[in-house]
Amino acid sequence: MLLFLALALGLAAARLPMPTLALLLGSAIILLGTLIEPLFGLGVTLILAPFGALERIALPNLLPFDASHLLLGLVLAAWLGHKTIAQRTDGVEPGSHRLVASDYWLLAFLGIGALSLANALSLQYGLKELIKWGELGAVMLLVRERARERRPRIWIITALLAAGLLQAGIGIWEFAFRGIGPKEFLILGHYYRAYGTFEQPNPFAGFVGLLLPVALGLTLAGSGQWVKGRLAGRFGSKPGEPGPSNDHVETRRLGTIETLHVGPRASLMTACCLLLTIALTLAVIMSWSRGAWLAVLSALAAMLLFAPQRRAVGLSWLIGLLLAGWVAWQAHLLPASIVARLSGFSEYAQFYDVRGADITDANYAILDRLAHWQTALDMIRDHLWLGIGLGNYEPVYPAYARLNWPLALGHAHNIYLNYAAETGLIGLAAYLGFWATVIALTSRAVQQTHGLARGLALGLLGAWIHLSVHNLVDNLYVNGVYLHIGALLGLLTAIIYDEQATH
Repeated sequence: MLLFLALALGLAAARLPMPTLALLLGSAIILLGTLIEPLFGLGVTLILAPFGALERIALPNLLPFDASHLLLGLVLAAWLGHKTIAQRTDGVEPGSHRLVASDYWLLAFLGIGALSLANALSLQYGLKELIKWGELGAVMLLVRERARERRPRIWIITALLAAGLLQAGIGIWEFAFRGIGPKEFLILGHYYRAYGTFEQPNPFAGFVGLLLPVALGLTLAGSGQWVKGRLAGRFGSKPGEPGPSNDHVETRRLGTIETLHVGPRASLMTACCLLLTIALTLAVIMSWSRGAWLAVLSALAAMLLFAPQRRAVGLSWLIGLLLAGWVAWQAHLLPASIVARLSGFSEYAQFYDVRGADITDANYAILDRLAHWQTALDMIRDHLWLGIGLGNYEPVYPAYARLNWPLALGHAHNIYLNYAAETGLIGLAAYLGFWATVIALTSRAVQQTHGLARGLALGLLGAWIHLSVHNLVDNLYVNGVYLHIGALLGLLTAIIYDEQATH
């Protein structure tokens, strides 16, 4: 077998051009690595998924779906193969089949979504959306099962943050260095809004903004452990006793032993997370997306509130920061361009009939969202309980379109109105129940964990707040982002299982 593979590679190297050969070798490595360890393939999938929009433009009609979906199918098949072998040899892993509270809400949403397709105008659109949510759940279960140990968990976190860093780097280059771009993205005279490989600034900002709280949470946790380790190393030893090592310091807290990693490796990890946090922050700013800015600010407020062990302390910090921001605003200490952009948030809160409104370049984006919101409300009125069918907003849109807005943009620019229109009030209730339960589980994980696990939980809490707020004006379940959301959900439930195992 190996001899045959070596001969095939030699023949390919002699006959094929270098780009094609590199593509084949890379694909072979990914295939082999995925068959050996499905998490390897999942990590590659998470990095490649945001390139789907660019892939559809650069390679139109090459595949009926993005290449990341093909790779994800291989990952899931390899995972199921590993599970089958493990069940035959070692039996079922204890606890691997247990569900958490949010799983029932997710199953309810999937069931209602499937039921809503009974009267759908386009079954193709509906099945595509249903498969998307099925993939999110499958990635969540895969990560939950395989990332309960330290090394696989670090690999998934690394892949997620690497995907964010790659997109942030592309976005920063587009804004600051490329010097050209789509005319409609031109801002501040000669800069272009960052959009990564998403081809649109808003979903790009939503993606990097989703990972920003995770990077920040890990940075805060790593910095806190470093400080505690240094203090314990300096003051924790009694006279005449050797001090703790530079790599690990053990402190007792609430009957448990917390290992503080303060050595060079942990310091490097914290420094990398800090640099990544800075890069993601710059990318969000350079996207010039007001929805993402509002979502990130909301996420940071939630993290600030939950960061201290005592809520009263976090609340005082939050109030102090809000007062400082208000003073800076009133004293004109913030850049004028940022203030002007932030002032536009009030426009998102307005709701009026767009029919008869004068359309200008300045108000077009706002009127466009309002038109799609009102279309969704009309759909909800006519299909109150089970909606028009999951994923069917776009094909049904022409029947409800407002004058001057004949074309659908794929969604209602508000995920709550979108799913209320597609799955009715019953489906919206399941969707809201799912995320409310996830946020409740995450806040409890923040309270019950410590160290890097607490930093991850705090970052996940910020990620859910960002997602919930940004989805008020957009739809972030696009371009493979739902796969990253599934991986983040899997990390959350892995933390919960760890906490349950220690009690």
